Amino acid sequence: MTDRIVIAGASGFIGQYLAAAFRADGADVKLIGRGGPDAAWGDTAAITGLLDGADLLINMAGKSVNCRYNDRNRAEIMRSRIDTTRELAAAIAACATPPPLWINSSTATIYRHAEDRAMTESTGEIGTGFSVGIATAWERELAAADTPRTRKVALRMAIVLGDGSALLPLIRLAQFGLGGPQLDGPWFRTRARIAAGTFHEFRARGGRQRFSWIHLADVLGIIRFLRAHDELSGPVNASAPHPVDNVTLMRTLRGVLRVPFGMPAPRPVLELGTALIRSETELVLKSRWVEPEKLLAAGYRFQYPDLEPALEEIVSSRNKR
Repeated sequence: MTDRIVIAGASGFIGQYLAAAFRADGADVKLIGRGGPDAAWGDTAAITGLLDGADLLINMAGKSVNCRYNDRNRAEIMRSRIDTTRELAAAIAACATPPPLWINSSTATIYRHAEDRAMTESTGEIGTGFSVGIATAWERELAAADTPRTRKVALRMAIVLGDGSALLPLIRLAQFGLGGPQLDGPWFRTRARIAAGTFHEFRARGGRQRFSWIHLADVLGIIRFLRAHDELSGPVNASAPHPVDNVTLMRTLRGVLRVPFGMPAPRPVLELGTALIRSETELVLKSRWVEPEKLLAAGYRFQYPDLEPALEEIVSSRNKR
């Protein structure tokens, strides 16, 4: 029998990749989004129709956090995660035969800024601030869903590396000779940003903030692994087992691109640059040190456990196009 896999929020590069991969496997892939194509948000009856008898639900919906954290964007980042998760829960509750597994996107940003040790599912400490508040509210909504016949996983994804990811701006910087480390430092505090939880406090020095990452192929591999391992539920860290620091990230990227030198970017330059491209410095300055304790204990073998081969694969694939 052909698998029916429902992917919500499939317009991003992760969702598109998953849909193509599962279709290549022969699965009947259905998509939920603002405009469908198979069901649209707000049409809970249509979503229920897709989910009734489905084999897997993957929810990747949510406005990108790669934006300025103004009032409007913060509200939409929250709404786009909470409302979609809540609607999926209502649709599952209405199913006669609900999907046995619901994988809901989450983020490794839920953990605190960590320079001292890795954050795992059992020992990790939840952080503070706007991004963490979004992640914890998102996971609370998933946990609150009454789905006794559907196993739920909150997939705490690290920075996903692939052709179309947050890696692309770093590649462009390196190619223009600006691929040195991103250096934290003191910056002007404002009451508004402190109150909103969006001000990044100066902590890591010398580009030593940790960078946890995962190759797009391993996101797919982990989803397949989760389907086969009923013992895994709740929060699961989707992060390669060998994180690096920012200095190593940029040095490795320059090596893969054959770029001999990269100018470092101190915080004033980063603040100006992120303001121009409508992004936030937190995305590169927060120290994310995350390890996949649950997956490793269950026996998952990463296709790309180390950064350099992961970057080589992505860059070579881009060069072949």
